[in-house]
Amino acid sequence: MQQSRKEAMGSKKMGFFLKLLVLVLMSGMLVCSVQGDAHYYDFVLKKSNFTRLCSTKSMLTVNESFPGPVIRIHRGDTVYVNVQNEGDYGVTIHWHGVEQTRNPWSDGPEYITQCSIQPRTNFTYEVILGKDQEGTLWWHAHSNWTRATVHGAIVVLPAEGTTYPYPKPDAEEVIVLASWFKGDVNLLVQEALLQNSTSSTPVSDAYTINGQPGDFAACSNGTTYRLLVDYGKTYLLRIVNAIMNSETFFAISGHNLTVVGTDGTYTKPFVTSFIMITPGQTMDVLVTMDQAPSYYYMAARQFVSENPEVPDFDDSNVTAIIQYRGNYTPPAAPSFPANLPAYHQLEVAYSFLSQFRSLASPEHPVNVPLDITTRMYITVAMNSVVYEDEGTTGTYIASSLNNISFLNPEMDVLQAYYRHVGGVYTTDFPDHPSYYFNFTGYDMPSDVTMQATKVKVLNYNESVEIIFQGTNLQYTPEDHPLHLHGYTFYTDPQGFNLVDPPERNTVTVPQNGWVALRFVANNPGVWLWHCHLDRHLTWGMDTVFIVKDGTPETSILPLLHTCRHAKIHPQLCWKISVIQ
Repeated sequence: MQQSRKEAMGSKKMGFFLKLLVLVLMSGMLVCSVQGDAHYYDFVLKKSNFTRLCSTKSMLTVNESFPGPVIRIHRGDTVYVNVQNEGDYGVTIHWHGVEQTRNPWSDGPEYITQCSIQPRTNFTYEVILGKDQEGTLWWHAHSNWTRATVHGAIVVLPAEGTTYPYPKPDAEEVIVLASWFKGDVNLLVQEALLQNSTSSTPVSDAYTINGQPGDFAACSNGTTYRLLVDYGKTYLLRIVNAIMNSETFFAISGHNLTVVGTDGTYTKPFVTSFIMITPGQTMDVLVTMDQAPSYYYMAARQFVSENPEVPDFDDSNVTAIIQYRGNYTPPAAPSFPANLPAYHQLEVAYSFLSQFRSLASPEHPVNVPLDITTRMYITVAMNSVVYEDEGTTGTYIASSLNNISFLNPEMDVLQAYYRHVGGVYTTDFPDHPSYYFNFTGYDMPSDVTMQATKVKVLNYNESVEIIFQGTNLQYTPEDHPLHLHGYTFYTDPQGFNLVDPPERNTVTVPQNGWVALRFVANNPGVWLWHCHLDRHLTWGMDTVFIVKDGTPETSILPLLHTCRHAKIHPQLCWKISVIQ
């Protein structure tokens, strides 16, 4: 079990943290008591050599592992992670799906809640889960495209003395889907953005399952990831989609999957022959090993929601092997899942998404807000912005929410908000598009997008409803998996189900479609909204929600530590400012 060895690398180095807690106690600044147990991890960011696809490259990882170490805790526990940067550029870490109750200081996105952790320095994160969070979450770098190699799973087990809301599995395994680039991904992005104003971003050379591209990739046959299983036993697979830019179909040959959870919440179980999982999402599935003992492929490939005529995508198939224990003659090759959908099967993907429902049980209730106080209608679009350079006017690719392409500030938004520093952002992110037209038609306006650092301010405890609307601008409609930091929300792709809607932290806005969601703004802080396709985030498909303080007990926790603000190096500033 490769993952369990990685966990041991990151855990239980307590000397540093005991000193930290003593200092905090002595200074009188420990304002919240830890509920449950406290866990301590050391993450060392360091470049190491990895060989895939017949070539070797040096890349940044945590504790020299790809994927990185698993954080394993129980519901109600708190985690302290000391990140030591021994790399050669700044990095931040985000704890994806973790609510970070009252604690935006440890949320992690660069430009939003902190500056990057500079080389030869460290930063300690306090990772505070919401009181109801249970299941699978994950962590990843949140600066540049570094999350391609810096990521790992967070396993939140039921609280001590409780159990799963389904029969306890015999064993479990973390399955991390990721992208592989032959070159240095950050340099590839930099080169693509500087080539010309219409250049796209890099496409991966392969996908990986637990760090390996599988039998169908070059020079990979002997390193394919294998999961050894016993006939008749049921396994819980905790699947993380850490891929940079691809929604993904996943299936196991000959075996059905029972979906029981997603994004750190439980769902009503349903049986399926495949799943579709977007970047940023996690999914918990049960698999009973009930086939004749043999070798079976688990496989994944990209779900392409763009026009089929767009050729620029990674069409590789990534595989791992389910290998039954026992005495039998191994097959010449594992069987491939015949039920794995083809790349462009939109209706199949959307039908899968429509099956999710919350448990809505006494132990796991739903609390959908009914008395809505803030309604927003946000268009999600690809477009372009106009730039001027030495008297020449041109256009640059941009992405936007309500026609605003987010411009990264020089000081992070949280510091500016907490210290009342003006001139960093404005509070006029619009609740509606600046004007309406047929968003999914073919008579599209031009010059509707502007670059700005605009945020939305919410009062504490507001009930919020948002409808995200996909658009056909530039005639390249596609899905957008949108992620909200600091919260989960209730959503339904079919309209609005107020009885048992699924609870998510990342939701798909379908191609030229829409999705509705609701949540209560009861977690004060500065929280990022963004598309989890990194090319769209690079081009500006993000904004910030600032949730004001409530009472002293429902206000942002005091600032315990921060990092020094460094000037942004031009090579590390992916969102190019084209209009000053």
